[in-house]
Amino acid sequence: MANPLTDGRHYKKNKESMVSEKKLKLGLPKGSLQESTFEIFKKAGIRVYASDRSYFPSSDDDELEIMLVRSQEMARYVADGVFDAGLTGYDWILEAGVDVHEVCELLYAKSGFRPVRWVLAVPNDSPIKSVKDLDGKRVATELVGVVKDYLAKHKVKADVEFSWGATEAKAGILVDAIVELTESGSSLRANKLRIVEELLQSSTRFISNRDAWKDLWKREKMENLAMLLQGALAAEGMVGLKLNVEQKNLAAVMKLLPAMKKPTISPLSDSGWSALEVIIEEKTVKRLLPQLKRAGAQGIIEYPLNKLIP
Repeated sequence: MANPLTDGRHYKKNKESMVSEKKLKLGLPKGSLQESTFEIFKKAGIRVYASDRSYFPSSDDDELEIMLVRSQEMARYVADGVFDAGLTGYDWILEAGVDVHEVCELLYAKSGFRPVRWVLAVPNDSPIKSVKDLDGKRVATELVGVVKDYLAKHKVKADVEFSWGATEAKAGILVDAIVELTESGSSLRANKLRIVEELLQSSTRFISNRDAWKDLWKREKMENLAMLLQGALAAEGMVGLKLNVEQKNLAAVMKLLPAMKKPTISPLSDSGWSALEVIIEEKTVKRLLPQLKRAGAQGIIEYPLNKLIP
């Protein structure tokens, strides 16, 4: 009978089991960013599954232990070591006022791939024209700490109160002004509000606990995740094109291709022909394909991209 203490196969199995038990405790945002975050993870090659009422999603990455929490709370939990890492907005990191390591910026929001803005807004008929006009006034916002710092910087004394929701409806009725998050400004305009000043631009950040970042395995795991997530975001709005070109038409086709660097050119088995491959913006395809065809390109194939890693 084999001795389990000396049997190499038993030791190897136990060692593999120990390695597989390593976990990265990851916090993902619950709420408005949840679906877009899941979609980015999917394009990065990691499928995350959660029911409507679940705060503990599963994934096809056995090294991740995921929990959903509100973005507003994420930075504090990461700083305290409840999570090794998490995704949250730069605005909520500032609001929490905690010390975390920023792994990378992930430029996406609820409905787009650009930073969001925190703005000072008032009713269209309000006499308030600048932050200086808030002296002695009342302001409602969810970003209380940041707004107080902003007012102090401009030497303005105003009453800043926390808003539990429906902030836009309070302007001009319950408060003199609001500081609210906006992506396009359409909701503010719909509520007959105008922007006075922009306080802050914010984007999603991948953050780490300071001690977790010092752990070699966790750090490598986080760096790998950052690379995949950034690659997925870089591929947004981009597609690949493959096409065949006869040598005599190559120069004309090359002039039409707006490559990131230069197209990849490979010789075909048919003498005098080459295969080209290039990455372009998807919005240019409808204009470019007819031009390429007229320039002599053949066998044109367009394909989607999940990740684009420079």
